[in-house]
Amino acid sequence: MKLIFFLLSILVVTAQDKFGQLPPWEEGMLDIHHINTGRGDAAFFVFPDATTLLLDAGDMSETHPRTLSARNAVQKPDNSKTAPEWIVDYIHQFFPKNQPKYLDYGLITHYHDDHFGEMDVNRTRHPKGGYGLTGMMEVGSLLPIKVHLDRGSNYPIDLKNPVVQKEIKANDSYSIIETLQEYWKYLEYHAKVDGMVYETLKPGAINQINLKKSPNKYSNFKVRNIAVNGDIWTGVKGYYYSLFSKGEYPGENPLSTCLKITYGDFDYFTGGDISGVDALGQTDLNALESHVAPVIGPVDVATLNHHGNRDSQNLFFVKTIRPRVWVQQNWSSDHPGEEVLRRITSKTLYPGERDLFSTVMLQANKDVIGDKLDQYKSQNGHIVIRVYNQGKQYDIYILNDNTREREIIAKYGPYEAR
Repeated sequence: MKLIFFLLSILVVTAQDKFGQLPPWEEGMLDIHHINTGRGDAAFFVFPDATTLLLDAGDMSETHPRTLSARNAVQKPDNSKTAPEWIVDYIHQFFPKNQPKYLDYGLITHYHDDHFGEMDVNRTRHPKGGYGLTGMMEVGSLLPIKVHLDRGSNYPIDLKNPVVQKEIKANDSYSIIETLQEYWKYLEYHAKVDGMVYETLKPGAINQINLKKSPNKYSNFKVRNIAVNGDIWTGVKGYYYSLFSKGEYPGENPLSTCLKITYGDFDYFTGGDISGVDALGQTDLNALESHVAPVIGPVDVATLNHHGNRDSQNLFFVKTIRPRVWVQQNWSSDHPGEEVLRRITSKTLYPGERDLFSTVMLQANKDVIGDKLDQYKSQNGHIVIRVYNQGKQYDIYILNDNTREREIIAKYGPYEAR
């Protein structure tokens, strides 16, 4: 028995030695890092010319019992740093070499704790700016952000209106208004001190997020703003239409920003927490997923909307965007819903192969869903999409989220962009 254990140990070490560290980003590559801290979404992008973007910086409060319960993921790799500090540590490790250490863009999809942070009594404050340190604000205090983007604060409701704030506070357990007030202080401080530029994401725009280093070198790269605040691109020029009326507040999730990134033949979609399934579990043709699907079209890689929760990935959406790869950024035993898993793996909805990757899969999911989860290529770890050869091919790397070295534990590909 000891001999068998010894041999298995050698095999594990050999496999780790073989994979080693992720090869450094090189000019011409598009890298998409889905970072797992166990506290919400965070995705770090390095565009082909070294332009950088951080999409979300989740930082759920540990003052809530759910955060430390068995239904939620544990913080990765440990609790010696805050989740935002680990995000910055990760970014420093994989930042393009010989480039100044700042983010060209920081984008918040919507104002939920697992996407932009949450104030609580345990958070500290910036020593000079005085704002609370959580989520994207803490990231920005440690790593300068040149252009900050979000969904804005005055549509469809005015979040700075005291009456509106009182109404939201009455029905919110996760401190949206309190966190936003700190976020606005953060924006004001860094605009004055660092010259940070603030912009509201514009629906339908194709040049708001662009290449900063060599804008003319990669004409086959673009970022299209598909939707924000329920304003949805029509598919024609920069025109859009509105799903919600002024004064109508459907909650944060349907107001999420949605992006489609194209590099040559490669297409990637990420849609925050939009959904498309009604309260009775049926496809809702008037939900965000149903409206954005036709203008997204087929993609190579898509993140699961709303982490794969039961209200997401409706039949029409899945059948229309039909990705080769699904990436699940999750933190709860609600992710994925078993019915969501059936839809995204259905060959009836669209033919062909598809691979599934998750940042974390909890024991509760395994107890309930069982061996259907074996359809995932990987169930734990940072997920890195590396696109190369002018967008014709891509690989997928799984990095160890239990260590500070973040060594490769698996590699998949090459995939051919479609």
